[in-house]
Amino acid sequence: MKIAILSPSFAAAGAFSDVHEQAMRRLKDLGFEPVEFPTTRVVGSSPEDRARDFTAAFADPDIAAVVAVIGGDDQVTVVPFVDDEVIRANPKPFLGYSDNTSLHNHLWQLGVHSFYGGSSQVQIGPGPGIDPEHLASFLAAVRDGGRIEITPVAMSEDFGVDWNDPRCLTEFGTRTPARSWRWRGAPTCVAGPTWGGCFEVIDQLAMAGRLPRLEQLEGHIVLLEAAETLTPPDQIMRRVRALGEWGLFNVAAGVMIASPPVSSLEVVPDPEQQERNWHAQCDVVFEQLQRYNPDLPAVFGVPFGHTRPQWILPYGGQVTLDGESRKIFADYDLPYPRLKG
Repeated sequence: MKIAILSPSFAAAGAFSDVHEQAMRRLKDLGFEPVEFPTTRVVGSSPEDRARDFTAAFADPDIAAVVAVIGGDDQVTVVPFVDDEVIRANPKPFLGYSDNTSLHNHLWQLGVHSFYGGSSQVQIGPGPGIDPEHLASFLAAVRDGGRIEITPVAMSEDFGVDWNDPRCLTEFGTRTPARSWRWRGAPTCVAGPTWGGCFEVIDQLAMAGRLPRLEQLEGHIVLLEAAETLTPPDQIMRRVRALGEWGLFNVAAGVMIASPPVSSLEVVPDPEQQERNWHAQCDVVFEQLQRYNPDLPAVFGVPFGHTRPQWILPYGGQVTLDGESRKIFADYDLPYPRLKG
């Protein structure tokens, strides 16, 4: 099965080629044939060229899925150059997170389902291997479909070994026991298609006028997650409050918030401060949800964002939040036939 490996944001494949090469070997070991495009390894390529590769990957009848190397910070400039007619005529799974929120939101508005999560440079290439949670959801997203229970992970890391250090190819970052999920709202079971993404990208989409119409999000499960930049809780609060003022929490069926990173390569607070920061982010989110919709089911701490291991979730596909049993299920089937590649 051929899968496209693209850099629609930062070309980490070119900047840190050893990690990229190991990711490609691991994909081949899984039975995939990774296909790179002209800008996959080109740092600083133009938005037009990156969009051209994205469109070409969808147009290629032999490509079964498209996987982003990593996120970045300027994908908002790429989206206007994507050929929408080609994408609509050739739907297939797209995997990525963080800055890839721009493309997920665009695909969602074109009626093309995608999958939030997945990064060859972060979840596949580094360390001693692919985490089992990530592998299970990756295979479901690109090949197998089906329904999976999204379970808590035992251990978690906010960042891995520096990609300039050869140990990044054989060692995970510092892993500590994962924090328990926190639930709020009515203890009911809700299900619906998903929409959302990275806080720091959603605000760009809002300012660019690219958010969906509010009525289009009726009955959706909203996915929200914070970037690796250690966004302070007060800034997260402002973003959630703005979504509340927009009316999102009055039409949504539920909300999932990813476990936020509370340390980075550059900044590592002491463990007690990390714990306080993690819970502080949850507190401000839940306070705003209480303000706008006290009964709205929500769960905080699910590992689908910038921590590892990472679960990949449907974007536009169905997710079930069972507030009574405190379980989550995700459906990876697509509304159109999968290409076998």
